[in-house]
Amino acid sequence: MDRHQDDVLRLIAEQDVRYLRLWFTDVLGKLKSVAIDPGELEKAFSEGIGFDGSTIEGFTRIYESDMLLYPDATTFQLLPFGEDGVVQGRMFCDVMTPLDEPARADPRGVLERQLTLAREAGFTFQVHPEIEFYLFTQPVSLDKPLGLVDRAGYFDHVARGGSNDFRRRAVAALEEMGISVEFSHHEGGPGQNEIDLRATDALTAADNIMTFRTIISEVALQEGLVATFMPKPLIDAPGSAMHLHLSLFEGERNAFFDGAGTYQLSRTGRSFMAGILAHAGEISLVTNQHVNSYKRLYGGGEAPSYVCWGHNNRSALIRVPLYKPDKPQAARIEYRATDPAANPYLALSALLAAGLTGVREGYELPEEAEDNVWELSRSERLALGITELPRSLEEALERFTRSELMADVLGEEVFAFVRRNKEHEWRDYHRQITPKELSRFLPVN
Repeated sequence: MDRHQDDVLRLIAEQDVRYLRLWFTDVLGKLKSVAIDPGELEKAFSEGIGFDGSTIEGFTRIYESDMLLYPDATTFQLLPFGEDGVVQGRMFCDVMTPLDEPARADPRGVLERQLTLAREAGFTFQVHPEIEFYLFTQPVSLDKPLGLVDRAGYFDHVARGGSNDFRRRAVAALEEMGISVEFSHHEGGPGQNEIDLRATDALTAADNIMTFRTIISEVALQEGLVATFMPKPLIDAPGSAMHLHLSLFEGERNAFFDGAGTYQLSRTGRSFMAGILAHAGEISLVTNQHVNSYKRLYGGGEAPSYVCWGHNNRSALIRVPLYKPDKPQAARIEYRATDPAANPYLALSALLAAGLTGVREGYELPEEAEDNVWELSRSERLALGITELPRSLEEALERFTRSELMADVLGEEVFAFVRRNKEHEWRDYHRQITPKELSRFLPVN
């Protein structure tokens, strides 16, 4: 048993933890949980906890159903909520086969494989997420308009506002779990909020995003509200994004920093960004995985629709911030397309692989987009070499299916499942008769 496992066992005894929740995700990014008695933890560390993998979306086939969860002791945290004061803890798990091999369909394992490849190339991957979401009042009925908690806008302070109190309680719960919050504020839509997490290594960042979604939903329920990470819940309001600030480090040195470079961005940073731009269309099915994702991307509200980069250009897909020009550690790029409904493990895997492809093969970065790309005509964009992201889940699926990069990154099992699942989602969406269609074509006297 390693030091981290010993520390967890000791802390559980000291804090009188009564329940342990072992967390992992399915391929679509839905959190899964199994509770065990703390007395079973030592055995779980050494032998794993068995479960039927065939019941989890995308995990395995019926005849290969036996799988094992091994808790990752480095992820142990006490949960800030419990019933009747009962202390609960949680850990993320690695999913293994009975032959003690990593399960190929485990999204966390997909990211771990990409991080291993990055380490072999001499890099570690740092991520700083900015996560947007909407709050609505209870009850939410699908046949009635959503109830707004406020009608505030970007950075607005709402006196005695539900969003203010909510963010304060949510941030306190996140900090209690050891997830550092940089800042929080009201976003542009009514009831829309943003909470930014501090930069950390990519695996921890993905774990933090999964924990964030759980904490936000739990606090909302306690407040009599509903939180949604749906990319575009309101027609006439901005969609919700999950902007990802990305950087590579070589030891303690930020590999994206070059004091003499344009916007102090190094050759490595430029090639990494060029790799993401070159493969943006084929990774969209992972960074933007739902039909609704494309209603955000092409629904206005500063969502990036076009494949280009810029500095102070928020119409660009990738932005190069320059908040702290005298601080090399802060050098990074901001990928603006990802939405908060994405599976963070797969999204970060795709972005890392695309960026490292650019570094490895020496991709050249195209010219910066200095104009507001949304205001350019199609012919003007084409003249500048600016292409479009997929306009629908169907188009994203077509580009994904042809992508050798995504097949390699995700592995055969995950790639095949994502393709099948999104084919089904698109077919199901196409079969629907919407209220908009009925109101237009069905005469009512």
